[in-house]
Amino acid sequence: MRAMRGIGVLVLAAWGAVAGQAWAGSEGKPEGKPARVERAEGRININQASKAELMKLIGVGAGTAERIIAYREAHGPFKRAQDLQKVEGVGKGVLEKNLDRLTVK
Repeated sequence: MRAMRGIGVLVLAAWGAVAGQAWAGSEGKPEGKPARVERAEGRININQASKAELMKLIGVGAGTAERIIAYREAHGPFKRAQDLQKVEGVGKGVLEKNLDRLTVK
């Protein structure tokens, strides 16, 4: 009886170790979905960027890029990257994900 209990404990310990390694390797994220997709290379001047250039930013699609351009044409150039949040569809999350790649000239 004692031997069977010991074997059961070893089996459960081994199973837990294997399951723990599998969980740690996935970092709690579904497979095939990266946490963050890097799309832009270099810095983007939001006062001169084209629609295609703006769409390279994380979280900025065609509609948002068009709204950024329309805002800058209606209100003049952005004074700082944080002013991008004044554009509908550009929230704090989008700004934070791209802040290191934005420039204002």
